[in-house]
Formats: sequence, structure tokens, C-alpha cells
Amino acid sequence: MRIFGVALVLLGILALVFGRISYKRQSTILDVGGIKATTTERKTIPIPPIVGAIALLGGIVILVVPKQRLR
Repeated sequence: MRIFGVALVLLGILALVFGRISYKRQSTILDVGGIKATTTERKTIPIPPIVGAIALLGGIVILVVPKQRLR
């Protein structure tokens, strides 16, 4: 359970600091014989601050509350 709590705390901090996940997607738009044309598209997924705060608080609760109280 401690590992899960630490992971939630770290993910919550990262979500609050960065606020989004960005990635690139490459696709082929033309492929004729030896000629190949590709394009790179950048996508961004926003992460609301409330999600980061909930993950952070949930991780802190898991780390602070004793095991017997969680059952």
C-alpha cells in the first residue's frame, strides 16, 4: 500500500506542476514508389488541477492513516 501511496503523491505533484500530457504522432500521408511524405502531429491532453490535488491528497491519506483503519 505504501508504494501505491507514494506513486499517487508523485503523480499528483507532476499533474499540478505540468498540467498536461503532450505527445507526437507521426503518420504517412503519401507513399508512392520511392517517395514517402510524412507529417508529425503534436497532441496535448490537459489535466485539470483538481485531479492532481485529489491524487496528492489520496496518496497522503494512504501514507498517513494506519493500515488497521483502512480495512
